[in-house]
Amino acid sequence: MKIDTEYIKLDSFLKAVNAVCSGGEAKIIVSEGMVRVNGETELRRGRKLRPGDTVEVEGNSFQVE
Repeated sequence: MKIDTEYIKLDSFLKAVNAVCSGGEAKIIVSEGMVRVNGETELRRGRKLRPGDTVEVEGNSFQVE
């Protein structure tokens, strides 16, 4: 997904790529360790993602551009 800003927060990114339906769902799957950023489990839903980062959730991979 292409972003027009310097960064996007993880929970907003998950909603933007339709990996979750709501911010509440994003909070749950992140807190349960179901999301990986650049190959490492991420527990902070406010993690700043920048172009080049890769997000993996439930077997799907998304690239920040």
